[in-house]
Amino acid sequence: MPTIDTGTTAWVLASSALVLFMTPGLAFFYGGMTRSKSVLNMLMMSFSAIGVVSILWVLYGYTLAFGTDATSGLIGNLDNLGLKATTLTSATNGLPDYVFVAFQMMFAIITLALISGAIADRMKFGAWIAFSVLWITIVYFPVAHWVFAFGTPLGDSKGPGGAGAAASYAAGTGGWIVSKLGALDFAGGTAVHINAGAAALALVLVLGKRRGFGRDPMRPHNLPLVMIGTGVLWFGWFGFNAGSALAANGVAGLAFVNTQVATAAAALAWVAVERMRDGHATTLGVASGAVAGLVAITPACGSVTPLGAILVGIVAGVVCCLAVSLKHRFGYDDALDVVGVHLVGGLAGTLMIGLVASDAATGSAAMRGFFYGGGLGQLGKQAIAAFSVLAYSFVLTYVIALVLKAVMGLRVTEEQEITGVDTTIHAESAYELAGLGTAGSGSLVGAQAGQARQEHASVTS
Repeated sequence: MPTIDTGTTAWVLASSALVLFMTPGLAFFYGGMTRSKSVLNMLMMSFSAIGVVSILWVLYGYTLAFGTDATSGLIGNLDNLGLKATTLTSATNGLPDYVFVAFQMMFAIITLALISGAIADRMKFGAWIAFSVLWITIVYFPVAHWVFAFGTPLGDSKGPGGAGAAASYAAGTGGWIVSKLGALDFAGGTAVHINAGAAALALVLVLGKRRGFGRDPMRPHNLPLVMIGTGVLWFGWFGFNAGSALAANGVAGLAFVNTQVATAAAALAWVAVERMRDGHATTLGVASGAVAGLVAITPACGSVTPLGAILVGIVAGVVCCLAVSLKHRFGYDDALDVVGVHLVGGLAGTLMIGLVASDAATGSAAMRGFFYGGGLGQLGKQAIAAFSVLAYSFVLTYVIALVLKAVMGLRVTEEQEITGVDTTIHAESAYELAGLGTAGSGSLVGAQAGQARQEHASVTS
């Protein structure tokens, strides 16, 4: 019977809870950024992701992502359907397999939920559920195998791999990105953020723009809610990154510190760009900058020093701040900047590893970045990994969206979109304030009604 490390088990269980907590945080973050008539729909999409992915992960997701490699690094086998092969006593490197199952389940959940921010105001809820089932199965589970499945453990232990223990696994027996290519992704810059960002771009291209996009103001309706969501995400992200060490050790400590300083640097860099460009430093800017920093440091938190992490954060804050305006230049309606923050931030963090990875963090001179004398080899590996995931996710998501559009339709009706998906799809309103006074210009209800009338007039004129 393998020995269980109780300290490691406790840390990864706590980290799993932190990562799950990130999805309600994301719901608040997205909910505050959208218009008041769509906030409940945003919350529902995040919470539905928890339900859909949790069930599919147990049924077949875990075995596809972490089963013994069946196809040259592309997908796992089906030997553990329903977790039938996972037992109370099975463990790897002191970590019970069930704990690893729980930890990686939370990654799958939030990856799906991230996509929802791009499609605010206009997608059928039933279509979102169907998309969720297809996307998590066809896109996420294989990509998770590429990036997170380290393969056959060296020695006598058997079971799942983990981002902090790559050296304990035989080369070439797991997912092709981690085991054959040798790209570094400590906690999911490719599998989570590039994957979700590319999917978001493909989905909005098929779904189409919101009515009034580029013409009507579509400002966040509740910035305090955005800040609360940001705080929850920042807090939970320590489980996301430091938990990926899969042990209560120095690597977890390094990832924790790197996560903090990169996020702080990105938030400051974003508002600095805002101040120089627009003359104002905004709360939405500091929140978006913090999330951009969290995204970018995710793949790099175990391979850079704290000084390198600060540089990663600065680059992410600047690049992502500039990238969110691309939707207006190129005409795609990424409602809540999933592409500008998660796709671009994930690319920035993944590629920066090839520049600033340090053997002081990785413990291997072969994994040095260009700035540390490692040449361009690691940067090349990072680029192959990043753009392979981007292309796979974009193409498959585009196909899934086209199929759903043909079979059941993706968009709500024009009337439903103008009135608001909260009331027309979910039969609820986030803010029941009519009883506080007349529904005139001074009430939120009156303002919502006026906004709907304006939008209807602009569409019919």
